[in-house]
Amino acid sequence: MKVICVPVIDRPECAVALSAAFELGNNIGAAIMGYHLRDHGDSKISVHEDVAALVKDNEQSTLVESNTQHQAELLFKKLAEQQGYPFKNKASKAPIALWQAKAGSPNKLFSIVGPVTDLIIVSRPKSGGKKAKKFMLSALLNSAKPVLVLPQEKYISVAKHICIAWNQSPEVSRVVTAAISLLKNAEQVTIVTNGAENKLGPKSRHLQNYLTMHGVNSQHVKLNENNDTEALMRCYDESGSDLLLMGAYSKSRLRQVIFGGVTEHMLFDANIPVLMLHN
Repeated sequence: MKVICVPVIDRPECAVALSAAFELGNNIGAAIMGYHLRDHGDSKISVHEDVAALVKDNEQSTLVESNTQHQAELLFKKLAEQQGYPFKNKASKAPIALWQAKAGSPNKLFSIVGPVTDLIIVSRPKSGGKKAKKFMLSALLNSAKPVLVLPQEKYISVAKHICIAWNQSPEVSRVVTAAISLLKNAEQVTIVTNGAENKLGPKSRHLQNYLTMHGVNSQHVKLNENNDTEALMRCYDESGSDLLLMGAYSKSRLRQVIFGGVTEHMLFDANIPVLMLHN
């Protein structure tokens, strides 16, 4: 995991996401790519609707966007310098802080940039936060890469104590493989299962063997509760975890933006760091 992508705007939750990105990057020797997204005529959602709504004149709107981009770049550069990252406008060997500004929609950004990154970090949207929701779902559905969804407020730590929600599925096995660099760097790894492991697929002991061969020690917590979400959150809290790994499951492949059950709760309601990969 050498390339971490973070969409950047000068907002407190973005500073939280960037701080986490640089801390993770320092731990695993990764580059951090900061992307500021400018509005484009083809965009169905204005990236800065709250600002643009106050500006009627086109020239003024251009000045506002220019200032918004400048402020975002200053935030990215400041946090990069605090973490000892060299600031660059052109790609070079990691670790670096690479600044990029693009025009277009979140869907286009993550369809183009997402597949050539190793991890995307976004903030969990507030209730009614249309822009943040658009970025989060676009990253999940269009990048084909793991997405780390963070709380709006700074977490004490991220990825030191990792909890894996294991259900024998290909979806969660893919996110484990994608996050192996984080797992190898973690101080504690907990595998949680709820109910019998009677599906066709690897059991928790197979996962433990896989992690052991990667040099990762893990513990297995076996639960048998009626509610998967409650069981998962209880194990997460009791194990002192600071990151949850799980697959992203949609109710229907024809309507992929509608997530169901545990996935939906973890994305929109659980105020914890969650790493998901949707294929």
